[in-house]
Amino acid sequence: MLEYDFMQHALIAGGIVALLAGVVGYFLVLRGQTFAGHALSHVGFAGATGAALVGASPMGGMIAVTLASGVAMGYLGDRLQGSDIAIGSVLSLSLGLGMLFLHFYTSYATQATALLFGNVLGVDVDTLWWLTLMALVSLAVLALLARPLLFVSLQPELAEARGVSLRRVSMLFLAIVALATAASVQIVGVLLVFTLMVGPGATAQKLTVRLGPGIVLAASIALAETWLGITLAYVTDWPTSFWITALSTAGYLLASLYASRST
Repeated sequence: MLEYDFMQHALIAGGIVALLAGVVGYFLVLRGQTFAGHALSHVGFAGATGAALVGASPMGGMIAVTLASGVAMGYLGDRLQGSDIAIGSVLSLSLGLGMLFLHFYTSYATQATALLFGNVLGVDVDTLWWLTLMALVSLAVLALLARPLLFVSLQPELAEARGVSLRRVSMLFLAIVALATAASVQIVGVLLVFTLMVGPGATAQKLTVRLGPGIVLAASIALAETWLGITLAYVTDWPTSFWITALSTAGYLLASLYASRST
């Protein structure tokens, strides 16, 4: 399997994205903002197809739109909580806009399918560099933001009383989530990004309540599911995104069963 360049690229890209999604997803679950990754992926799809329509880079369009949307979501903050109908409408509109842009630019249909369902086996060297840069920037900013982020996540009233800006922290964090989402789309696609962004973090929090071990466990679970999913896709010729989704779901169910028996 490792004799092929496309498999080497797939495993490297999958590893980069898995580590990023696992760490960011852990905080996403901790803060109860799991909708964010799902919402940003749909908005990013519209950004990618819109960029292709005007002759720009789809990857650049996705990153720009998801970043802008993440910052906007962080700025709105509590106004979005409980607005399920509004959020659902935005998700549907974003997907609809993406399909409308494809209607006017049909030659992009194959790449759009890859965005919807992921195509890790088609990752090239340029994309690897993009993913590496996005991961390094996101993890570096998250490391600097970790302490105030944890503070506002667990004790928001006390953090605000201590002078910590909840809005600023939320905007920075959701900008990181936006980059992680754009990276994850390359692996599992817009429709399944929830799996890679949320599954490992939720599974880890079922197994441990400690922050440090939880983050490491989430990243390790995401990495294992991604690499095993790519390997199974090579062996069976079934879609990679299916295997990653199936492994993530199985992992969460097993962790939930273990947690219920432990209590």
